Amino acid sequence: MSIIHALLRWTLGVFAPGTGRRRAATRSVAPAPAPAPAPVHLPEGRGTRVVRLPAPRSPYGLPEPLDGASTVPVRPYVLAAERAHRERECEQARQTRRRLTLVLAADFGIDLDRHVIGAERVA
Repeated sequence: MSIIHALLRWTLGVFAPGTGRRRAATRSVAPAPAPAPAPVHLPEGRGTRVVRLPAPRSPYGLPEPLDGASTVPVRPYVLAAERAHRERECEQARQTRRRLTLVLAADFGIDLDRHVIGAERVA
């Protein structure tokens, strides 16, 4: 082994993170006991009673199934996007009908302004 290899090994041993081998040799420390719950003072001098909180439970472990009829199956933003898309389609259909009417009127030489009441005064 050359001096460069020895120097590199020494620097890695000093500055590199440990492999955990030294920690595995030491014996494990027992976890600290949970702190005792704080006493709750009851009114009217009835003494002191220790109140424990219920253990946290997951909603997925409930014995009764969730009711699908009571929840909304689709999120509101999805419904709003679909409604906006339908409104855009209706507006495009109206615009297409207006354009077709104007093209047909121009082809047959029909003046549409005279058919609208009061349009002679504006034109």
